Amino acid sequence: MAPTRLIAAACVVGLWLLLCLWARRRAQRQETQLALAQQALEAPVPEDTLLVAYATQTGYAESLAEQTAESLRAGGLTVRVAALGQLDLARLAGYRRMLFVASTYGEGDPPDTAAAFSDQMLPAAPDAGRRGLPPLAGSQYAVLALGDSEYANFCGFGHRLGEWLHAQGAAPLFDLVEVDNGDPAALRHWQHHLGLLAGRSDLPDWQAPAYQSWRLAARERLNPGSQGGPCYLLTLTPPADADAGAGWQAGDIAEIGPRREAGGPLHAHREYSIASLPADGAIQLLVRQMRGADGALGLGSGWLTHIAQPGDAIDLRVRVNRNFHAPADGRPLILVGNGTGLAGLRALIKARRAAGHRRNWLVFGERNAAHDWFCKNDIAAWHGDGTLERLDAVFSRDQPERRYVQHHLREQADTVRAWVDDGAAIYVCGSLQGMAGGVDAALQDILGDARLQVMQHEGRYRRDVY
Repeated sequence: MAPTRLIAAACVVGLWLLLCLWARRRAQRQETQLALAQQALEAPVPEDTLLVAYATQTGYAESLAEQTAESLRAGGLTVRVAALGQLDLARLAGYRRMLFVASTYGEGDPPDTAAAFSDQMLPAAPDAGRRGLPPLAGSQYAVLALGDSEYANFCGFGHRLGEWLHAQGAAPLFDLVEVDNGDPAALRHWQHHLGLLAGRSDLPDWQAPAYQSWRLAARERLNPGSQGGPCYLLTLTPPADADAGAGWQAGDIAEIGPRREAGGPLHAHREYSIASLPADGAIQLLVRQMRGADGALGLGSGWLTHIAQPGDAIDLRVRVNRNFHAPADGRPLILVGNGTGLAGLRALIKARRAAGHRRNWLVFGERNAAHDWFCKNDIAAWHGDGTLERLDAVFSRDQPERRYVQHHLREQADTVRAWVDDGAAIYVCGSLQGMAGGVDAALQDILGDARLQVMQHEGRYRRDVY
């Protein structure tokens, strides 16, 4: 038995030595990779480089950061990926555009690997603006916040990171995206924004949505004779076995799976604000027909406004968008939007009307009153019956100088402040470029940046912009 035991012991020792050797080599490889990554971070940053930074506890955020980088590189962008723990404010200042994939650990804490960076995230001094431009002035950022809604401080570190970046002078590329336990719909929303950044309309989804087959019941052009692209009101009816009275709320999003002219799926999706309520028995969308520089129809808008015909099947999935749901109470509501952004605001007004909440102020902008007054009869009726306490329409090309919704808000600054003093929430829907940034700047001037941030914390300043 002794020789057998000796052999067994030798095998155990040999296995232990092999494991030690493997662990040592693995640690050496990790140290080498970290050193190479650190060396790359210290190299000069080409002007067009986009930073993708991650804060991970389990490796999931790192994986999503790599997928994010690959999607952007597919659009020809130069991308650098780094762990948040490798960065500091001075390094961030070298980038004009930054994307962050940030996990939250426990009740709002940073992952262990980002603890050192988190220690740098101190509130800006009150007089920081008087000493010159903030460190990240001129930079833009976006945050993909990973979390678990079972915790009270859901996505807490991601939110704190976004607020800190904003306090350092950076401007959001688009609003923070929350992901609850790896929710595929939220990740597709992030991918939607990546496609816009990369200038690619054909980036494949990381995970295909489970669509239902809806029907295109009607399509009505809303702006004949307009200087802008054709805009349509689409009515989509649910499958026969679906409950048309359930499944979405005002503020939610329709994910559409476009198809080729010959009918094959394109494995990419498009997002549209829903303009109706379940009680209407159908999903309605406002869709502007888009064309590329070469004149080719846009992937989603071309499918919905030209290729698909009434009666055709439409692949559709509703994505919950809690950030844009109507307030549960009757607080005053200021609704600001332009173009097809009226869709999300239209659903909110319908919801407020159904709930009997009548203190609503709509500020809507488009090109010309004669051609671009979308859903005019509905809006006039709501104004007439008191659903809309106040209605202001701003048409940018009906006078020699361009005039937009943000200009009107500045002119009505005293009224905006009075409504906010009365507890009003502000909801903004429409184009990210131009309108959303202009409205945000106007509100900062009217209310002050600190007050606007407090409103955002309280859920009284919400945006659905694209």
